[in-house]
Amino acid sequence: MAKINLSDINISEMISELWDLLTASQRELLADSFKLQTYKKNEIVHNEDESPEYLYCLLKGKVKVFREGVGGRSQIVRMIKPVGYFGFRAFFAQEQYVNAAAAVEPSVVCLIPLYIIDKLVKENINLAYFFVCHLSKSLGVADRRTVNLTQKHIRGRLAESLLFLRESYGLEEDNSTLSIYLSREDLANLSNMTTSNAIRTLSQFASEKLIAIDGRKIKLIDEERLKKISKIG
Repeated sequence: MAKINLSDINISEMISELWDLLTASQRELLADSFKLQTYKKNEIVHNEDESPEYLYCLLKGKVKVFREGVGGRSQIVRMIKPVGYFGFRAFFAQEQYVNAAAAVEPSVVCLIPLYIIDKLVKENINLAYFFVCHLSKSLGVADRRTVNLTQKHIRGRLAESLLFLRESYGLEEDNSTLSIYLSREDLANLSNMTTSNAIRTLSQFASEKLIAIDGRKIKLIDEERLKKISKIG
């Protein structure tokens, strides 16, 4: 990935969905409060059990939200794409972070102090509604994935994860290669399985001509069959 130039970023354009809800004075307050932070691949954005300080807004790159499990295994609970907001639920719940977040690739994140967001939300009902809608959509996605990852068999879980990545990040110019290159460990953590099971199932999918594998690149050859496998579970 090319080096990220922060001077090329117009924050008001990139967060226009939120920016457009603010008054002139509120925009000035936000503009004086945020900072831009670059993260290297695999660099932690925030850890579990930390006190929330910022609303994070992913402007460029990709971020995973995950939780450490038993035996050192992680479970990826959410994938963030630009422009995506995260890290604020714990603040409104008045608790510490229950998950961690890390960059999957070089990324740029806008950090807005949560005390500023708290002030703006109390002043601006449209902004408050914006966050209610955001949290509601995120909860719906989390509920669906919880069922999928606990009730489906390994093949169904992996097929579901591949389709989830396709829906979340889209495809490259060839219209078949996923526009995100996850390690086998991350793909396993996203699919609630061991890395060895993920590698073995990917190989099975490749031999069945459902996908093609080139390093970390995964090309979806037969999406309809993957959908059937995901649905059957």
